[in-house]
Amino acid sequence: MSPAHVLTETAKVATADNKESYGQILKSSALIGGSSAINIVIGIIRTKAMAVLLGPSGFGLMGVYGSILDLAQSIAGMGISSSGVRQIASATGSGDTNHIARTVVVLRRTSIVLGIVGAVLLTALSWSISDFTFGTHERATAVALLSLALLFRLISAGQGALLQGMRHISDLAKMNMLGAAFGAIASIAFVYFWQEDGVVLALVAIAAMSVITSWWFSRKVQIQSPAMSMSEIKEETAALLKLGFAFMASGLLTMGAAYAVRMMVIRMVSLEAAGYYQAAWTLGGLYVGFILQAMGADFYPRLTAVAQDNDLCNRLVNEQTQIGLLLAGPGVIATLVFTPLVTTVFYSSQFEAAVEVLRWICVGVALRVITWPMGYIIIAKGEQTIFFLAELAWTIVNIGLSWVCLNYFGLTGAGIAFLGSYVFHWLLVNSIVRRISGFRWAVTNRNTGLLFLFMVSVVFGGLHLLPPLVAIGIGALAVMLSGVYSLRVLLNLISMDRITCSMKHVVGKFRFVRSAFKL
Repeated sequence: MSPAHVLTETAKVATADNKESYGQILKSSALIGGSSAINIVIGIIRTKAMAVLLGPSGFGLMGVYGSILDLAQSIAGMGISSSGVRQIASATGSGDTNHIARTVVVLRRTSIVLGIVGAVLLTALSWSISDFTFGTHERATAVALLSLALLFRLISAGQGALLQGMRHISDLAKMNMLGAAFGAIASIAFVYFWQEDGVVLALVAIAAMSVITSWWFSRKVQIQSPAMSMSEIKEETAALLKLGFAFMASGLLTMGAAYAVRMMVIRMVSLEAAGYYQAAWTLGGLYVGFILQAMGADFYPRLTAVAQDNDLCNRLVNEQTQIGLLLAGPGVIATLVFTPLVTTVFYSSQFEAAVEVLRWICVGVALRVITWPMGYIIIAKGEQTIFFLAELAWTIVNIGLSWVCLNYFGLTGAGIAFLGSYVFHWLLVNSIVRRISGFRWAVTNRNTGLLFLFMVSVVFGGLHLLPPLVAIGIGALAVMLSGVYSLRVLLNLISMDRITCSMKHVVGKFRFVRSAFKL
């Protein structure tokens, strides 16, 4: 066999591997993205029902209890749901069944222990929390009852981490959907019969449904409990908590930054402006959130399993980035163009003031799609100190820019600061991963990134400089062209055997695209 023939065969194998990898990314994106979309619909129905049944005061009360529960979970959970994914994926990548079993057993037990400790502490502090939050001890019993929801949430998070780490993506998607559906039914029932008195019970019911569905799917993972010495238990637990603490600290920084920005908007602009900012912030991340959730669900454990192989690690990041750009690009451009319509549909015409800040946030959110895959390199390699310092630096820049921009530009300044903070985050993370893995963007990603950057710049500039009808016309054309481009590239990236029969029928309808647009 000649050297040329060997090279040709090697290239064919590499191409097949790439198509398989791209197919896996798209499959996981469809599964998790689809389940996330269904969860959002369920959440909208539940929220609407709660708002009607409880009225403004009761709905606000539920939000306060939910915030207490979220914060308690962030602290008590110690970030082990995220660190557990990494540890299990790393153990799975090693192929050492005994190591996998040890990691799974320790994760499950640690989740239960942290849940019990967190529940006890929340109960013990219920009087103080009630007094600090509501200015009275009257709601201490309700706060104490939240400890049950906290216990259920942490156990469920541990079981979800097991499924994610083992890359049971289909089961993970089903777990999330069924948990959300059963939780919505149970919570609406409690509120329907007991009104405000059923609010805490509703939150407990949602968490209970989550732990039941997570147990149902995680039990499929058959792991024999290994004999473990005390030193082995301590070693596995320390590894979980060490990286988990970095995740917890990062989560608290993110929550703290969001809180600080909202407080600045209230004090420097108005309470009404804070409502506009919240509306823009929620809509800005709605579409891209599907892509990022899929990224966290499947890409993170895949990357962790090969984290020590820099070449393979960097290749996976480039593949994920390319898929992310192709999926997010048309959606981001469409949101920019049709922002007034989107805002009115999701809220009302009274939220017109959110339009401008939403456009800035959309561009910032787009940067997440290219920054997050690189950021996972830091996590996959277990560089928790670097990860924490990077998040701390972003938090400081985000708060600082928000203060400056709000002073100069009012509410729009919050959106400008959001974009600026993610430009900084991209520069920072890019420099870090270059050092720890030698990461470089693939040529195809640079070209795709520049193409979408050009389109976004034209649309964004047109919306500010051109007459509205002309700007919308140009924007609509950009949406169509970016959509055709993304579809054409995606169809070239994956093998047809990775597509279901129904999808093949749909793909067949786009054959004219493949012949009409040559890249």
